[in-house]
Amino acid sequence: MADAASTILLRAARRDDVPLILSLIGELAEYERLAHEAVAEPAAMEEALFGPVPAAEVVIAEVDGQGAGFALFFTSFSTFLGRRGLHLEDLFVRPAFRGRGIGKRLMLHLARLAVERGHGRFEWSVLDWNTPAIDFYRSLGAAPLDGWTTQRVSGDALQALARRQP
Repeated sequence: MADAASTILLRAARRDDVPLILSLIGELAEYERLAHEAVAEPAAMEEALFGPVPAAEVVIAEVDGQGAGFALFFTSFSTFLGRRGLHLEDLFVRPAFRGRGIGKRLMLHLARLAVERGHGRFEWSVLDWNTPAIDFYRSLGAAPLDGWTTQRVSGDALQALARRQP
């Protein structure tokens, strides 16, 4: 458990962090009641994060050398702005480490990265029932995108769509 004198460190993930990242993803999936969807395999995650063309990046939060949380993000693009953006896919802080400002540090770190990289926006999604997360994001100045809903095609539906003729 972290205490007031703990040292909090944010760092870019390394290849040897893949087991930790998958563990954190599993814990997040449990929290979000989506454990059945967390099926990422170590080799696929390693390729996605550290292969020749990385699909995403991860920042690890450590407290006294222990993995306390993470943020997984990637570059998006806004046709309206004509600029890249930073899309936060997942943010999670283990319960034992909450209340120490780790989530806020991760969000500030990502906001700074977006600005340093010249991105025009920093976006993410949050489950509509996750009031603690929504309240946290509002405290950082985030605003909901009224009038927008997320759409998804995956699994068998994606395969079927890909086979359809125009």
